[in-house]
Amino acid sequence: MREKDIQYLDKEQLYELQLSRFKRTIERLFTSSPFYSKLWKKSGISPDKIKSLQDIRRFPFTSREDLRRNFPFGLLTLPLEKVVRVHTSTGTTGKPKAIFFSKRDINEAARLIARSMKMTGAKRGDVFQNMMSYGLFTGGLIFHYGAERLGVLVIPAGAGNTERQIELMQDFKTTIVHITPSYALYLADVLEERGVDPKNDLDLRIFYLGAEPYSEETRDKIEKIYGVDAFNSYGLSEMNGPGVAFECKRKDGMHVWEDNFILEIIDPLTGENLPDGEEGELVLSTINREAMPIIRYRTGDITYVYPEKCRCGRTHRRISRIKGRVDDMFIIRGVNVFPSEVERIIMNFPEVARNYQIILERESSLEVMRVKVEIKKRFFDGSIEHLRSLQERIKNKIKSELMVTPKVELIEPGTLPRTTGKSRRVIDNRKL
Repeated sequence: MREKDIQYLDKEQLYELQLSRFKRTIERLFTSSPFYSKLWKKSGISPDKIKSLQDIRRFPFTSREDLRRNFPFGLLTLPLEKVVRVHTSTGTTGKPKAIFFSKRDINEAARLIARSMKMTGAKRGDVFQNMMSYGLFTGGLIFHYGAERLGVLVIPAGAGNTERQIELMQDFKTTIVHITPSYALYLADVLEERGVDPKNDLDLRIFYLGAEPYSEETRDKIEKIYGVDAFNSYGLSEMNGPGVAFECKRKDGMHVWEDNFILEIIDPLTGENLPDGEEGELVLSTINREAMPIIRYRTGDITYVYPEKCRCGRTHRRISRIKGRVDDMFIIRGVNVFPSEVERIIMNFPEVARNYQIILERESSLEVMRVKVEIKKRFFDGSIEHLRSLQERIKNKIKSELMVTPKVELIEPGTLPRTTGKSRRVIDNRKL
């Protein structure tokens, strides 16, 4: 079936494709996965009982702990001689997670990236600079293979070495970049210091942003700085890496490629399924993978499914941008707060530059949220009265929307630490 046809399957055709692949995956796992067959038999589940996609709700969840406990080969369903690659993803504690790929798995992952890039306007003749980490992290290599499959010129730059990144963009006239949002903002600072105007001195036209939660306001800021279209992408190593979901040109939610994945939204506390439009934890199942299928994987990412069909005509459902992870949320004085909510608020102020940090601490017996915000130099060099007014406006805006009164500290641009990878936005000193 052609790529375009798959994207525009009607609802019934897509459902039948998913159901067929789901049944086939479950049958394989029952015969080739000791972990899943033992788990499901204990729960009274068998392949012959699957009549519809709704039956997936009868299956137990798979957790990050399951992957770590079965490290390295416990979830592998092919003989080792048929496996061509392994990626690992480490956590803060315990064993890493090992994700195995057959040759077909890599080809399918690359196909989804190529599909996503073409959907956003990438084409032969483009120059693609991949600024994501290569190696055991899936983000660099999987995107690289997908870009080559599409037929664009690939620069495997990797993360970091900012001066070299700029030279590559200038020498090879880079048009497309894959980058984390925080590094995109840092790169803008370095370009400004070097006197390079991203809009007029470079040939950039498309940014692919991923690997960390960020706000719509941050996307707007990046688009204005570089004069590009910035598209939100979503993936995780356990589900092949990048290319699980991607924005189309409408930029109104990310299409989950449902010919490869079954998506669910659950209440993170109860595990109950939630209807479209209601925010919860994303659960994903692979239905087109050979080496290591995973069923009902709790991603920990908070999002919701758009109830209506996308205006682009594609039938694959859309999820909202990732609000954060279940374990990223912090509680301050009884209020649940995601860092992306703070980012959304402060990035709406024109005076704010490109970096911020949230510090949680205790003063006597009280919990305090301190927000350090970098201010554009021309505003920082302004009057004390204006800075005091800005400080108060930011504080009041956060208080009115999040019901938490922060202490806001305005600082000069370039003061906070920069990173070429995922940013560390929250420092919790309350337990130190």
